[in-house]
Amino acid sequence: MPLRIAFDLDGVLADMDAELLRQAEALFGEKVTRRREERAADGAGPAETPPDDEAPASADAAPASAPPLPKLNLTARQQRKLWARVETIENFWTTLDEIEPGIVARLGAVAQERRWEVIFLTKRPQSAGMTAQRQTQQWLESKGFSLPSVYVVQGSRGRIAAALGLDIVIDDRPENCLDVIADSTARAILVWRDDESQMSAAARRLAIGVVKSVAECLDILTQADARTEQQTGVMERVRRLLGLKETASA
Repeated sequence: MPLRIAFDLDGVLADMDAELLRQAEALFGEKVTRRREERAADGAGPAETPPDDEAPASADAAPASAPPLPKLNLTARQQRKLWARVETIENFWTTLDEIEPGIVARLGAVAQERRWEVIFLTKRPQSAGMTAQRQTQQWLESKGFSLPSVYVVQGSRGRIAAALGLDIVIDDRPENCLDVIADSTARAILVWRDDESQMSAAARRLAIGVVKSVAECLDILTQADARTEQQTGVMERVRRLLGLKETASA
């Protein structure tokens, strides 16, 4: 049977953070969005708690329909203003760049060759113009993936994986990968482009595979799905290529 694979969009294939950074700088100035990076580069400790307008946003400050923005040093009020701005931009989700140029076309070609069933999962608030789903489909087609299936997610990725009978889910958020392994039998692969030393060890203890790029992920999946005379199944080969130990619940 063909592999049934789900790919997250933002942070995996689409560079949402870069475009939101540009919009935030237009609203609040470059200093606001760069402050955290500058402190990290200087090796400085946490800054004193600023006034309400400048206080870092809590994890639940953003609208329920919007993903968190951990890489932008914005207050709760600024996040609300940023998402309000996005809502006014015509077909905002069609304007994003790929994180890895050409990766969507490569995914489309590999999926067609290997007969994979691919679905794209995303948590995107609406903007002006087409629905977030239609914008995402148009973006994927423009990047080289024909007839994409897109599902705009509101609930647990794991329950979605279970309901759709998915084999593998690729995501850039550890909490989404945890949802997958907790609520389904699908394998979770975390795309982690930052320092992976600590993340890899923690993720692998939970049977979550870690890769540095979607290109590396496709290399692993293609190798695991290669036609071979080996007796082991595809999912077993995926597990071994990701360096995961078998678990009692796997």
